[in-house]
Amino acid sequence: MDAKKILMIAPKTDTFVNFRGDLIRDIRKKGYDVTVVIPEDDCKKFFKENGVKTRLINLDKNSTSVLNTLAYYRDLKTIIAEEHPDKVFSYTIKPVIFGSLAAHSVGVKEIYSLICGLGLLFSSYSMKIRALRAICGVLYKRALKHNSKVIFQNQDDIDEFIKRKYVKKSQCELVNGSGVNLEKFKRNKLPRNISFIMVSRVLKEKGVLEYFEAAKIVKEKYPEVHFTYIGAIDKNKNAINLEMLEPYIKEKIVEYVPETKKVEEYLAKSSVFVLPSYYREGIPKTLLEATAMGRPIITTNTPGCKETVIEKKNGLFVKTRSIDDLSNKIIYVIKHKDSLQKMGDASYAICLEKFTIGAINNRMKQIMRI
Repeated sequence: MDAKKILMIAPKTDTFVNFRGDLIRDIRKKGYDVTVVIPEDDCKKFFKENGVKTRLINLDKNSTSVLNTLAYYRDLKTIIAEEHPDKVFSYTIKPVIFGSLAAHSVGVKEIYSLICGLGLLFSSYSMKIRALRAICGVLYKRALKHNSKVIFQNQDDIDEFIKRKYVKKSQCELVNGSGVNLEKFKRNKLPRNISFIMVSRVLKEKGVLEYFEAAKIVKEKYPEVHFTYIGAIDKNKNAINLEMLEPYIKEKIVEYVPETKKVEEYLAKSSVFVLPSYYREGIPKTLLEATAMGRPIITTNTPGCKETVIEKKNGLFVKTRSIDDLSNKIIYVIKHKDSLQKMGDASYAICLEKFTIGAINNRMKQIMRI
């Protein structure tokens, strides 16, 4: 009897391996053949070692070109028809919408989508974004009705999609983020000197400018306190130009680190994790990594972020877009640094309860009947 086959559609190759690599391994262990549809020919070693077939496809995830989008849909349809998968799994807007439509059109019976946050489409209210949201809404309704299950990472997103009639309640399943590997992100003691770290894409909605400006305010009172920012330059039109951050970097207000595969090493040298995001997150993987390493958290009480914090137990909430509130909360933490270890312990306990990669992947496999 031939092995079952699952085809997985991703928007970016390296983040796919980073976020779903453990899930792929688990699915392979269950005897499934795995084919991944990816836009870049990266991570060849991982795919070869894990017996994963790759199919390359042209995808500009930020493009709004109708011609490019139609070409992406046609290519997906061709690949899925050639591969004959039993199941199709996709995540992020374009793969979900066009992967679902393409899979249905060629007769795939089991289609699964992961809505890992609503992103800029639901966190901005410009005329252009409103128009795109309306178009995507129509496409979501058409695509998701063919899904066996639609997987979400927080309840707010489920409620939003049901309210807008993109999905039926019976289709919806909830998982606690992408999970975190405790073997890689190992808990360690907090450093002796207090320091803060933020890790994110360099997007305005992630609260990057608020973090840099708050660091400037705090360092005027506490010059010894260290701030680090790790951020990959983004091609998104809403990405912050790195030139805007250079004055803070040159003045050594914030240590800037480009994208790195050794995030855990920087987390180990930091005391508190900060993410003042107002982007519609699923559950940010960076927050999960911070809990795994036993770090107190300062973040916003917004969908996706709020799932990782119990106020004053393992972290603090800050108002969105508020430099003053963020700087005040950072100063509060500095003044109460004796409580940081206890807060870090609470973060780790929350991680063990909700966010371990094993528990998350078991839930994903259960939903997808693997």
